[in-house]
Amino acid sequence: MITALHLYRTATILAGPALGLWLRARVGRGKEDPARLAERFGRASRDRPPGRLFWLHAASVGESGVALQLADGLLGRNATAAVLITTGTRTGAAKVEAAANQRIIHQFSPLDRPDAVRRFLEHWRPDWAVFVESEIWPNQILAAKAHGAALALVNARMSPAALANWKRAPKAARKVFSAFQSITTADARTAAGLLELGARRAVYLGNIKFAAPAPPIDVMARAWLAKEIRDRPVWLAASTHRGEEEIVLEAHAQVRRALPDALLLLAPRHPERGQEIAALAEGAPRRSLNQTIGAAPVYIADTMGEMGALYAVASVALVAGSLRPELKGHNPMEPAKIGAAVLTGPYVESFEEAYEALFRAGGARVVDGAARIASAVVELWRDEPARQRLVAAAGEVAGEAGPALAATLEALQNLKPEAPYARP
Repeated sequence: MITALHLYRTATILAGPALGLWLRARVGRGKEDPARLAERFGRASRDRPPGRLFWLHAASVGESGVALQLADGLLGRNATAAVLITTGTRTGAAKVEAAANQRIIHQFSPLDRPDAVRRFLEHWRPDWAVFVESEIWPNQILAAKAHGAALALVNARMSPAALANWKRAPKAARKVFSAFQSITTADARTAAGLLELGARRAVYLGNIKFAAPAPPIDVMARAWLAKEIRDRPVWLAASTHRGEEEIVLEAHAQVRRALPDALLLLAPRHPERGQEIAALAEGAPRRSLNQTIGAAPVYIADTMGEMGALYAVASVALVAGSLRPELKGHNPMEPAKIGAAVLTGPYVESFEEAYEALFRAGGARVVDGAARIASAVVELWRDEPARQRLVAAAGEVAGEAGPALAATLEALQNLKPEAPYARP
């Protein structure tokens, strides 16, 4: 009988040439590092460090933040171990590489193709394989188990649609999810769903992203922004996606009818889109080109590593990735911890629990459409006590997640590789 997993494995083998073309196309769009494409085929660009190795796999920026928190905790508990963090995006890579050292190594994740996974595992020989959130790659998971690594899925978050898709292939789901010795989840829905799919054990601990420290604030960038902004009323649209910028720019046009000197800082989720967004904003100046703000109504913050500074200078922040139904939201705890008032669109499925906690506490507001965004921004500028109440409530919620991280680290520490690699 041909199983769903057999079909998946066969498809990944047959798709080999197409995957190569796909990667080349991504290089052309700035989404892959051309100098490191070999890593995507499992060919390592670094030597394996001696001793025990934790492999943490994260998708992009948000998951990389979780992986780095786990890496710090694991290294603190294992003095001679090292951590390999793999990511699938350049933005995630940049976040990890900024924190890399002799004990934290970054590589791009191999394609979930048998030959790429085999090369990757034979080189790195991880003792632990830890997948973050919704990174479910069957070939990687089952091959790592076959090689004897202790498997864990941490901070797991799966949408109802994703859980429903796995239910259509129950035998495949059972084989994949039962491979994990430990599953800890960010929400109760995911824990219940994974147990139903065949996980050995799935424990709801809470979202580790809540425990993440606030984004670092680049003091030079903050000082420069404050000097450029002067006393203008300013708001931030953070981590916008294609299709959201038009909504945000229309909202800002309405804001400026009430406050003609208002400034919008527009920070795209993918900074490489800066030129495209600047064109939408009638040639707005760009941070990546070191252009000044001057009297411009919009400034494109298309750089990496400065989100903390942007939140610090903006009294109101719209957390984007939430204005269109195909998007699932981004982490609202970052502005909450820095002190910007949090606004969000209605589509926040990926951070449903975080937003529910904020809404219960009065720490965030939903704004659907340009008119409501504009109205909320102007209202919060004109009513500072109301803005401060919003900020204070969000700050209290953001400070309550430390136990989830500690419990996750304890669960990982208790795992033992089933058949550790023989060292060469």
